[in-house]
Amino acid sequence: MLAAKILLCFILACVPAYIWGYIFYKKQPEPRRWVALTFIAGILSVVPIMIYKFSWEFLPKLNVFLYTDNMDHDLLGFSNLVYLPVGVVLAFMFVGVLEEYMKNIVVRKTDRKHLSSIDDAIEFCIIAALGFAFVENMMYFFYIWNYQGFDSLFISFIFRSIFSTFAHILFSGIYGYYYGVAHFATPIWQEEIQQNRHPILRLMHRILHLKGSTLFREEKMMEGLLLAMGLHAFFNVALEVGWTFIIVPYLVIGYLLLSHLFNKKENHKRYNHFIKVPLT
Repeated sequence: MLAAKILLCFILACVPAYIWGYIFYKKQPEPRRWVALTFIAGILSVVPIMIYKFSWEFLPKLNVFLYTDNMDHDLLGFSNLVYLPVGVVLAFMFVGVLEEYMKNIVVRKTDRKHLSSIDDAIEFCIIAALGFAFVENMMYFFYIWNYQGFDSLFISFIFRSIFSTFAHILFSGIYGYYYGVAHFATPIWQEEIQQNRHPILRLMHRILHLKGSTLFREEKMMEGLLLAMGLHAFFNVALEVGWTFIIVPYLVIGYLLLSHLFNKKENHKRYNHFIKVPLT
């Protein structure tokens, strides 16, 4: 019975991974060998997070939720009607940081030598996100079947296949764009950016004695990671506090944004040399 459950959950998790993967693969086809490798690496990126959560049994002080739960009575007010517990916001910001960092380091470790355009970076980040989402979905399906019954599995399958899986794609795809810009920082800087830089940034270059392209690369890496983490945290918080009416327009806009990035002419440009991006 256990083996049958695992097999069915595996099959269910394959469905959204394949459908979403096909949709975005058609936008920017990549060598299948590297697609498969990136997907597997995305699966493995879940392992450090599972080890971290498993460590809570032996080292409970590592559990960040013990600290954020104490802040549930502290509220952030955005209007007279909208209040959010500080603990919820901080907890899901941490989740966003952890998950996005693990997903995106996959591409930085496995695919940086195979990128020839910004679109490539977006595509590989999406594939890594699908690997991560595949494992997460499989675990959720198994948990729900065990503790809520088989009848609850269908609703979970629909929601996670459409919304949760695409949310992972969106966060990583946005990061992929900024990572791609950072990866090709030197030619992009030389060709398009330098004349438009803000005077304050130029002053920072002189003070820190940094090459313009070096600082530009670090800026874009940080922008992408912060944006992916922020979008991830917002999605999780919206689900936690029951703002389900936001989810559909939020993800529709996200899909349009990703499609726009794939269609931008400058993102298709092929570069003849590769710029190594620090992995720290």
